[in-house]
Amino acid sequence: MPDHGLERLADGVHAWVQPDGGWCLNNAGVVVGERSVLLVDTAATRARAERLRAAVRGLTPAPVRTVVNTHHHGDHTHGNLVFSAGAVVVSHERTRAEMAERGLALTHVWPGVDWGELDVVLPDLTYEDALSVHLGGGRTAELLHPGVAHTTNDTAVWLPHAGVLFAGDLLMSDCTPFALMGSVRGLVRAVGRLRELGADVIVCGHGPVCGPEVLDLTEAYLARVRDLAAYCVRRGRDPLAVAREAGYGEFADLRDPERLVANLHRACAELEGAPEGAYLPSAPVFHEMVKLNGGRPLTCLA
Repeated sequence: MPDHGLERLADGVHAWVQPDGGWCLNNAGVVVGERSVLLVDTAATRARAERLRAAVRGLTPAPVRTVVNTHHHGDHTHGNLVFSAGAVVVSHERTRAEMAERGLALTHVWPGVDWGELDVVLPDLTYEDALSVHLGGGRTAELLHPGVAHTTNDTAVWLPHAGVLFAGDLLMSDCTPFALMGSVRGLVRAVGRLRELGADVIVCGHGPVCGPEVLDLTEAYLARVRDLAAYCVRRGRDPLAVAREAGYGEFADLRDPERLVANLHRACAELEGAPEGAYLPSAPVFHEMVKLNGGRPLTCLA
């Protein structure tokens, strides 16, 4: 299986998919307009961003003029520098602030990855609730911020003319959802809002291209997290202990299932009164994910 590739979804619409969708192996979107290309997300490493650029050039001679970052995480933004010379980078307003604050912090989580020569390229244009990018021919890309969910600053990119949704990490196909830096409760709401769009094809932030079934799977997973979190709070139990006892259940086959303990920490904090998106130290939770993973380090193949 190749480590990346373009998948045609509709006329002028492609997904750039990086198997197997685990930590930092994200997807991107390529939307060819009348005179230029809109790119949804970039990639984690310099080399992977350059492969994405080569794939776009092999698809069309039109230049990339717009790059949308679906949220601040480095696997979706590190590659901005490869495209920024000729493109406007667009994001939610809080994405820019988070990128400026965190810099290249992701590279310290997995120091063994060959990240390449990187620099943080912040968005040039930000929005608050929604933004339309006109592609020509009466077609638009609708940028939607569904509230605090996967992070505080998510953007979904909806192409109504094609019935295609680029969901960023609001949705993950065959991968475990992750809300440590956002809100479990907010992610439930966001999934409901995305369902209302009526997408036929969904490109998640990680994993294979899929259909609306990913909405059902995500809702079912989050319902279990909320039930376990309620048990934690009611009994005064530790999220790691409850995650170990409960196991992964019907979601054991999703990639990176150790995220369960991270999601429990977020859901418990919310039940105890923490605002959605309130800061939770991530380093201790990442250590607990390793413990839940049997002491095996979190696998990043970027």
